[in-house]
Amino acid sequence: MSAGIRNSLIQWNDGPGFLGIYNQLNEAGFNISEPGKGKNMFLSFGIAIALGAHSIGLIDADIRTFKRKQLDRLLYPVVALGYDFSKAFYARIMERQIYGRVKRLLLDPLLLSLKRKFTESKQEKMLNLIEFLLGFKYQLSGEVAFHVDLLKRMRFATNWGVEIFTLIEVYRKASSTAQVMFSKEPFDHKHQGASPKDPSKGLNRMAIDIVTSLMNALIIEEGLEIPDTFFRDLAVIYQAVAEDQIRKYSEDADFSNLKYDRDSEEYMVRHVFRNSIVNAGEVLTAPYRMTERFLRFVNSNSEFKPFLQNGLAETILEVERKKEQSVFEMPQTVSWERVSNKLPRIFYDLIEVVENEKRRFS
Repeated sequence: MSAGIRNSLIQWNDGPGFLGIYNQLNEAGFNISEPGKGKNMFLSFGIAIALGAHSIGLIDADIRTFKRKQLDRLLYPVVALGYDFSKAFYARIMERQIYGRVKRLLLDPLLLSLKRKFTESKQEKMLNLIEFLLGFKYQLSGEVAFHVDLLKRMRFATNWGVEIFTLIEVYRKASSTAQVMFSKEPFDHKHQGASPKDPSKGLNRMAIDIVTSLMNALIIEEGLEIPDTFFRDLAVIYQAVAEDQIRKYSEDADFSNLKYDRDSEEYMVRHVFRNSIVNAGEVLTAPYRMTERFLRFVNSNSEFKPFLQNGLAETILEVERKKEQSVFEMPQTVSWERVSNKLPRIFYDLIEVVENEKRRFS
């Protein structure tokens, strides 16, 4: 008996059916407009919930070495063992080369650097989150599974920070998490270009989104207070930790007879990932440094006294408050629990669209 996909559905996001769902969500005040993986995931999860799923798995579409048993492994802890969440890990080695650059050269050294800073300052609340993230063998894998009760309460980022944002949500909302070895064989999917000169593309953009997502969670959700020098100091510590990691990767590659381009890895750390930390820091802190300096300037010059008496300082601070809201508004979805609370018929509407789509593509 041949195995294959049964009961499949093509989710045509820009088609008339699901476009109507998006319009309904936006009209209700849920801004689900930014295109990308997060938006597509959000609707897929809503469809699964509407169809009565108990457990829901997500697999990246660019996997070149996918096998049916990998899906079994991913879902087993949730379906059979009662875990809330499961995440895959695997080796990123192909043709005797080590991949997974963002995880190895950015995220791991960044988390280790934050752990060092929070250990020195004895910030237990921050350390708990960092230790949780470090506990995952491959934080950026896109292969995850949820129990439906957790999934209903989850929010999802709509940028490249979706995987790290998802883990942070799991940290806050799940009672049990599992990791599974997805594949014993080398695992391969599409590789992104570095794009060192353009922060809007490739690994450069991915890195900025990941750093911003992580730091946003620490600052807004966990209450981290950051001095002016925080990101500058973090970038210095990060580079030292990352270069030490590179030395270890080089030695491991020599021992294991793998090809390893140490020069290119060091270039990525110094000219792409280090800059992404600095750039994320600018995004998160520049407006406040500018406000502080401007207020100091106007208060130290008597020419501004009439304007200050008419509320100049208060206006500046009000603009800053509005700017703070926009800076720290992560591009993210709401939870389906929140959606169904406001739109009680949304799951019935989804089922109706699904049935119409089945007829369209049959």
